[in-house]
Amino acid sequence: MIRKISLSLLGMAVLAGLVLGFALWKQHAALEQPLALDEAVLLEVQPGDTPGGLFLRLENEGLLDDAFWLRIYWRLNLSGQTLHSGEYQLTPGMSVRDMLMLWRKGEVVQYSLTLVEGWNFRQLLTALRAQTKLEQSLAGLDEREIMARLGKPDLHPEGQFFPDTYNYTRGTSDLDLLKRAAARLESVLQEEWEQRAEGLPYKDAYQALVMASIIEKETGVPHERGEIAGVFVRRLERGMLLQTDPTVIYGMGDSYRGRITRKDLRTPTPYNTYTTAGLPPTPIAMVGREAIHAALHPAPGKTLYFVARGDGSHVFSETLNEHNRAVRQYQLNRRADYRSSPAPKPAPAASGEAQ
Repeated sequence: MIRKISLSLLGMAVLAGLVLGFALWKQHAALEQPLALDEAVLLEVQPGDTPGGLFLRLENEGLLDDAFWLRIYWRLNLSGQTLHSGEYQLTPGMSVRDMLMLWRKGEVVQYSLTLVEGWNFRQLLTALRAQTKLEQSLAGLDEREIMARLGKPDLHPEGQFFPDTYNYTRGTSDLDLLKRAAARLESVLQEEWEQRAEGLPYKDAYQALVMASIIEKETGVPHERGEIAGVFVRRLERGMLLQTDPTVIYGMGDSYRGRITRKDLRTPTPYNTYTTAGLPPTPIAMVGREAIHAALHPAPGKTLYFVARGDGSHVFSETLNEHNRAVRQYQLNRRADYRSSPAPKPAPAASGEAQ
């Protein structure tokens, strides 16, 4: 009897070993199989998707076999592993094991959007709406409603977002990206404000941001930022009008058609610094750290005027007579390629770039 029991147990052990060995072999084969791909594809993982469901989906699409054994493998070995939502890039030659490594690391496809110094809020929204991988949650909302979504319903949106390159994954919303850009602007502005020069004619950091936006729009040559800031600060201190064209253009809105007339310069708007003293009520564009720094560290000197040479740089003058001579030289005898403002910034891209 004991011999029979022993033989029975031995047989069961052998059978269990064979079953286990077969299961391990099937799992290994399932893991090492190459994905059936002729070209790279994106696997989109939605919130709530499970590995088991993904294995079945890929098997139904003919990209892999033995989804059953892969589900068993995941339950036994990776049940506590978080599966991050997003897009995973699958490439020819990749094995199932390679794909699982992507899942374990959460290496989802990244896209990027670059917000450019000097863009206004309308251009920023155009760039956001062109991002096909962003969730569009702000469509149909006006500026105040968008700022309300950001928790700042009474703040004008212009200049409140930091120009930079922002990476994101599929499923990120346009609001999420705006929140990041707004937080970045607030952080940079606060850092620069705390290190500002003494004796500046600004009531608060917001006024410095307004000045920085003017500097951003006026500067075509980076090393001139400080000198342009110096001119505007000295004019403010002396009670002189700023008389800067970008503010006039901004105040014209949709009526601007590429050039400013004398009538435009004489037409009052809250932003026309030829008719209204002091700074405009809000920024007129997005600004980079360099422009903010220049507004808070204007170059010393005596210059009160500048005129564009036509190549993006300027001639600076201390007196009105010197300035008038420069105007006659550079504005009354313009070259064919003359421009009074910095070179145009790149237009918003049609969509984000995968990285």
